[in-house]
Amino acid sequence: MYRVYHVVDVVRIPPEYFGLPIKEAAKKVLRRKYEGVVDRELGFILAVYNVEVEEEGKIIPGDGATYHIARFDILAFTPILKEVVEGEIVEVTDFGIFVNLGPFDGLIHRSQILDDRMLYDSRRGAYMGQETKRIIEKGDIVRARIVTISTSSSNRIIRIALTMRQPFLGKLEWIQEDLERIYGEKEEKKKAKKK
Repeated sequence: MYRVYHVVDVVRIPPEYFGLPIKEAAKKVLRRKYEGVVDRELGFILAVYNVEVEEEGKIIPGDGATYHIARFDILAFTPILKEVVEGEIVEVTDFGIFVNLGPFDGLIHRSQILDDRMLYDSRRGAYMGQETKRIIEKGDIVRARIVTISTSSSNRIIRIALTMRQPFLGKLEWIQEDLERIYGEKEEKKKAKKK
């Protein structure tokens, strides 16, 4: 899920930025400080924008920089446990498939693709259900649920584990087929009751 946060912070403008307009200098400092960082509360920070800086700053003895109060917006990607997401399969490996979720890829382990034994075809780069014969490969669009979220010690990477072994999850074509089958069965039952 993408979220926008309104933030107030004190920005340190170093002497090498004194020749720039204050707003531009603050934007450079804030982007370097926040963008690409994983914050446990905010998520993965993608962008800093709408920067407003107070013209008058403070000087701390022994530090050549100036300090200004800044107000700005942050765009962050915050995956939520049990959230249903859609994405394109970008890689198929012998242990699972990777799905692009925007700023990160999520992993669906081969055991979480279908309620079927999944056979890996390395030549084609695809999985096929042993009984269902359903095939999934790079480029397919899937719907999955987030089951695990973890961050690296460097606070730069979020690892997301997904599952498709629940009703109405999986490759979009599979979901459509299942819905048509369910609605077809309901229509047949209604017709049988009328007779």
